[in-house]
This record gives sequence, C-alpha cells and structure tokens, in this order.
Amino acid sequence: MFADHRIVSTVGVDESREALKSVYLPVEFPSAGATSTVGMHLNALSVGHVTAGFMSFQNAVRIRTAEPENYHVDIPTQSRTVMGAVHGPQVYGTDNTAAVFMPGRPVDLDCEEGFAQIALMIPSTTLQREMELLLDKEGLPPLVFQTELSLDTAGGQTLVQTMRLIDDASRRNSGLLTHPLSVRHLERVVLDLLLFAQPHNFSDALAAPAPNSGHRDAARAIDLVQNDPAHPWTISELAREAATSARSLHLAFRNGLDTTPMKYLQRIRLEKAREDLLTAPPDTLSVTGVANRWGFTHLGRFAAAYAKRFSELPSETIRHRPTTAPGVRHEASDSD
Repeated sequence: MFADHRIVSTVGVDESREALKSVYLPVEFPSAGATSTVGMHLNALSVGHVTAGFMSFQNAVRIRTAEPENYHVDIPTQSRTVMGAVHGPQVYGTDNTAAVFMPGRPVDLDCEEGFAQIALMIPSTTLQREMELLLDKEGLPPLVFQTELSLDTAGGQTLVQTMRLIDDASRRNSGLLTHPLSVRHLERVVLDLLLFAQPHNFSDALAAPAPNSGHRDAARAIDLVQNDPAHPWTISELAREAATSARSLHLAFRNGLDTTPMKYLQRIRLEKAREDLLTAPPDTLSVTGVANRWGFTHLGRFAAAYAKRFSELPSETIRHRPTTAPGVRHEASDSD
C-alpha cells in the first residue's frame, strides 16, 4: 500500500528507528540486540494534515514509542500484534481489530513475524478543531477515544475503504491527491469517519439532535455557494461562514432540500460547467479546462456526474450545442 511513496526499505534497526522518527515519532526496539534485524518497509504520504502510512516487518519485533503529540490509528493488515498505551487496555490487533491511541500516552506493540499495518497520524489540533466545528463549541476538553476499533462495523469498513481509495489515488499522476480541493475533502472524510465511527467522550453530544437546523442556515450557505461556486468549500467552512455548526447545516439541507451541502455544491458546479460548455468560444473550450475550473479534478468522475445530471456527456454537449445557447435550468432540490 502507498508503494509509490517509499520512505525506506531496510533490515537495520537504526535505519528503521530513524525512518519512523522522521515520519511519525521517536521509537525504540527494546528487544533488539547489536546484530538484530527487523526487515522493515515503510511507505507514507500526507493527505492534508493527516499522515497515511504503511509499514511491514519481516521479523517479529517489539516497538515502544515516545510520548506522542498526536492521535494515532493502527490498522493491522497482515499477521497479529498486541498493542496498548501506558495505563490503557491491551488490544489484540488483527485484520478485524484496530486501535486508536491518544496524545501523551506512549504505546507498546508486540508484533508477530510478517506483521503489517496501516498507520495514521492525525494532529491533535486538527482533530480537536473538527470536533468543535461539528458541535459548534469552542474550548472543548481533549478528545478521548475508546482504544479498540472494530473493523467489522460500517464505520470501520468505510475507514479501510477510504485507505484503499487514497492508496489508489497515490498511484496516479493526476486526480484526488494532486488538487488542494480534493485533498481537503479526503482529509475531512478521514477526520469525520473517526469522529462518527469510533466512540469517544463527545459521541453522545454528536448524536444528539442539532439545534438551529432550519431553512435560514441552508439559505446562508446557498448564497455562499452560488456567489462563489469555484471556491474549495468544505462543510466545516460553509458552516463557519453561515454562523452555524456543520451538523446543523447538514440537517438543514437534508430536511429542507433533501440533499447535502456537498451534493448541492456539486450540482451548482455542474450547472456552471454546462453553461461554459454551451456558451464559451470554441477556440477556448476543453472539457478538461472546464472541469478543472469548477473543482472537478477527476475527469472520469466529472463526466459520469455530468451525464447523470444532464443525460449526455460533456463532449456531446460541445458537439450538439446550439448556435444560440438555451438558458440553464436551476433546481435547488436533490433527491439523488
């Protein structure tokens, strides 16, 4: 996984220690002697502020981390490990069970031969800010997660699928990881998956009915989107600009318009793209250019969304466009 983003491939303990320090945090190999080998492969990349990595060990290995400053999510993909933070429960990591570790608590991992895992590192300030935006509250106490994360739940499975999506994107020279807008979206997906899927000290507050989820919240956000649809909006930023919480805004769109803020944004961008394809001078027109202008960084997905919306491909719009362009119909609702 993340094979095009190799950090190191080494048998040496010292080289492994330095690589893990450079990507994550300082570690020690307590059971390693002067002639020990670990056979480590480490791949890693950044998705916004999130570090997504994949590490594997040829030999059985014990790892003890320094005191972390950030949140860490360890998702085993091969073999097994016993892992646990200081003064915390032990987790038996398998392909069905991952773990979430908090800042300030060193972690021990006892990994079997051939062990491999996806390792996420999320800055504490980034995750805390996302939680405060979702609850529309500032100055919250630090997030404290349940340590064991089940990969059999819908949330756990979606988290793994998201890692596979990032892995696929990391192998391409264009697409999701090459455009700031899509990188921000992927980062938010990872943050929100963890916050909604894994129990923590604010789970009950997050699940409670959100106040102020009326039409006024949606109206403010609609104005923002329509006035600047090319802006790389996220639901958190829209909520902040609309003076509401992300959860309230989501409910306002769902209850009032039968859609979500991001689906509504996509609809507006598709209509703007169609307007360009119908009216722009032929010598300045390209499907790729129009897609990029309106925030669609994956041409195939843009074409599919466009065809679903308008029952023809963007290239067909160009070929069949009339001499005098018709008006573009606009709808506020979306039941897709």
